[in-house]
Amino acid sequence: MDRVNRMVSERPVVIFSKSSCILSHTIKSLFNDFGVNPTVYELDEIARGQDIEQALSGLGCGTVPVVFIGGELVGGTNEIMSLQLKRVLRPMLISAGALWV
Repeated sequence: MDRVNRMVSERPVVIFSKSSCILSHTIKSLFNDFGVNPTVYELDEIARGQDIEQALSGLGCGTVPVVFIGGELVGGTNEIMSLQLKRVLRPMLISAGALWV
């Protein structure tokens, strides 16, 4: 858990993903379309990825992608898309320093 906390505290936007997951790809594309350069950890490609996945599961995140903005857990695909539809995702990204006005 401490490792996850360190990983997400170092960058404005962190996405835990799997390289073969289409939903992860969609969320990464959304952030890239905003002009945000998220830090992406591909859990199926990094050392101790399974340990990180278990720690995320302990936070209530059952599947990837898992998104943190400003060091705070935002959630997965449903939560990110909901924020986008409500037009609050962009202000969150600006507030976290991930997006310049």
